[in-house]
Amino acid sequence: MTFDSKELALLIAESAAAKKARDIMLLNMEKVSPVTDYFVIATCNNKIQAQAVADEIEDNLNNLGIELLRKEGYREGSWILLDYSDVVVHIFLEEERKYYDLERLWRDAESISYTNNL
Repeated sequence: MTFDSKELALLIAESAAAKKARDIMLLNMEKVSPVTDYFVIATCNNKIQAQAVADEIEDNLNNLGIELLRKEGYREGSWILLDYSDVVVHIFLEEERKYYDLERLWRDAESISYTNNL
């Protein structure tokens, strides 16, 4: 089964929501970055939840035959990055999300609030 990048981003957002991640945002990067099509950004309450969200995403996509290219920050758990090439996932603790503020940094990207579209 193949997915386009938006479908993949929505699957990832759904997996994050299943583990109670909050403030889930999709940033359409197609017009602002040659590196990836979408960012999925989510906030977690603590390291254990952030790792559970990452595990849920990885397990669900692995079951669909979608390969994870790179994983960073899992052990520390304050900012976990999952790279699926067309979609890059950023799982933050609240303080780190506010500090790095990717939504502001990439403000030219179209943003979609997944939480509000449930």
